[in-house]
Amino acid sequence: MPGFIFRRLSQSIIVLFIMSLLVFAGVYAIGNPIDMLISPDADQLEKAKIITSFGLDKSLPQQYGLFLSHALSGDLGRSFAYATPALTLILERLPATMELALSALLLAILIGIPLGLLAGLRPHSIVGKSIMAISILGFSLPTFWVGLMLIMVFAVQLGWLPSSGRGETSLLLGVPVSFLTIDGLKHLILPAFNLALFNIAMVIRLTRSGAQEALLQDYVRFARAKGLRNSRIIGVHVLKNILIPIVTVLALQFGSMIAFAIVTESIFAWPGMGKLIIDSIRILDRPVIVAYLLLVVTLFIVINLVVDIVYSLIDPRVRLSDSGRA
Repeated sequence: MPGFIFRRLSQSIIVLFIMSLLVFAGVYAIGNPIDMLISPDADQLEKAKIITSFGLDKSLPQQYGLFLSHALSGDLGRSFAYATPALTLILERLPATMELALSALLLAILIGIPLGLLAGLRPHSIVGKSIMAISILGFSLPTFWVGLMLIMVFAVQLGWLPSSGRGETSLLLGVPVSFLTIDGLKHLILPAFNLALFNIAMVIRLTRSGAQEALLQDYVRFARAKGLRNSRIIGVHVLKNILIPIVTVLALQFGSMIAFAIVTESIFAWPGMGKLIIDSIRILDRPVIVAYLLLVVTLFIVINLVVDIVYSLIDPRVRLSDSGRA
């Protein structure tokens, strides 16, 4: 295990370096933020002073060299628009995005796995077919359209839930969270469900196919021959053996939820990283864009490492060894 983690960390450093080069070159080669950040009435002397202060008077390789040297000490640059460290700006909004993504992940598990098991155990029943039809809709409907429909139905017409914002927050270990207050929880429900819908549909299909395959295995037939209760067979023998693909998909999708919560956060005015990156793209706030993308890459790397470790805990047949075999 230590050898495996060391190898993965070494690979991660290489990946981060390559991604930083690609991201930096892609972001810094497009557009001119000075046109958006400086007033058209400013004279040439003022423009030159601001360009120098931002380091935009240097060539792209020189800018990347400075960025890399500062990044090694944890400094990913200062925001052009807010004049504060880009990483600090993002980390201030990270709890809101993490709360939204974790809530969506929890909904995908609590809704997707039971419905998938039910559809797998009764594939030819009306209930099973209805569940699969719902999962197809979950795959097909665009996130932005579903978000607008949720607002129209539950916020505008019924008036049950608020349409935007994060609501009242409460501190948990020094981090502001919404789910500890009634008002915050009401604000959380619609965006979390909107973000979770696609993943609910995916978990339903994965669980259904895994359950149908597991029911045909010899260990299930042997358990039934021993006279075990059906609930124990499903809960222990079937569910445990279909968790690995579900854990894999959910872990990778969790990274995607964080990275692509932009649409949901924009629709519901959720004050997370997604809304920040949209605002930064509009004004070409390059340091914030680069810091956000590198943070997302780091999250994906960490999530993949955690998934590999969880594999060995779920399935005794999977072991991470120093030889590199799983």
